[in-house]
Amino acid sequence: MNEAISLLSNYDESSLDAAFSTLAEEVRSETASLADVEAFRLRWLGRKQGRLKLVSEAWLKSAPADARKPLGMRFNQLKQQIEAALTDAETAPPALAAKAGIDITLPGSVRAPGNEHPLLKTMNEVVAVFHRLGYSTALGPQVESDFYNFEALNFPPNHPARDTQDTLVLAGQQTKASRDRLLMRTHTSPVQIRTMIAEAPPIRIVVPGKVHRNDAADATHSPVFHQVEGLCVDTNITFSDLKGTLDHAMKALFGSAVKTRFFPSFFPFTEPSADVQISCIFCAGKGCRKCKQSGWIELLGCGMVDPAVFASVDQQRVAQGKERAYDAAKISGFAFGMGVERIAMIQHGISDIGQFYSGDMRFLEQFA
Repeated sequence: MNEAISLLSNYDESSLDAAFSTLAEEVRSETASLADVEAFRLRWLGRKQGRLKLVSEAWLKSAPADARKPLGMRFNQLKQQIEAALTDAETAPPALAAKAGIDITLPGSVRAPGNEHPLLKTMNEVVAVFHRLGYSTALGPQVESDFYNFEALNFPPNHPARDTQDTLVLAGQQTKASRDRLLMRTHTSPVQIRTMIAEAPPIRIVVPGKVHRNDAADATHSPVFHQVEGLCVDTNITFSDLKGTLDHAMKALFGSAVKTRFFPSFFPFTEPSADVQISCIFCAGKGCRKCKQSGWIELLGCGMVDPAVFASVDQQRVAQGKERAYDAAKISGFAFGMGVERIAMIQHGISDIGQFYSGDMRFLEQFA
């Protein structure tokens, strides 16, 4: 139990200094060999019988008006000293923990090792396939300008992908020129443009990353998702090189029995363009519910880089004081892009894309 606090007979400066110095010395002596932090807290800061509570009742309430300010200042200094001592005791390193009554020889709590999120794991698997083919990884910002996201990739000004129904545009961009307006990138293709402007061919890069579109969330769509795109530019690059590269990649990801087929398609930045399907890995191409009885699953898009893209890149290189390096008469290239969520859903038999973003540990622990 706390000792009673004697009443003060004088409230002059020297008397106050002496009285609070005695209390401060008590605090220092107790914290020098502090064994029970909680007992110390209750002794000094207890709401009913703590020594600071007793000091307040014995000295502050009975003090004359002219002595309350200097007395209150010393009271606050003493309280800060006590709180600092408590903070030091609670944050003491393990080597000093024995002073607080903790046996540091006991086993510590076991931390479960972390695991990659299924999307990150799938994305790394895809990137690793292309690393083995000699591709390097290139990254870029998620906030892009209209030039890199659309204009340099041959999207005309009236293309529907530029509409705010598809694109998340940053606020306050109306006063800027169209090409300088900022938006959340809708694909990782801007990194291809940035790489070609910075480097001359040959180029072989794979571009993983997060992208954003103004899509309503449902079982197969999310406003935030991930892509892995690739670009190969050199002399004498043909569509046969593109087909062989993607066929190898699909076999590396889904097994050597998987077949690929290409269908004509359209993308502003490639010509010719194609959609790529793989034989259904669930029914081996015989037809099932997952492939809608077709025996095939559409997985990615690709094509030969449009000469208009090379012209835009060279124009920007000249503007930056660099030499032209992308003459479509001398070099060629191909590009491809695939959704990471799409591949992960096929690999693991997941029917709802939202499960990747739900944060449900019961779902995520299946991939540990």
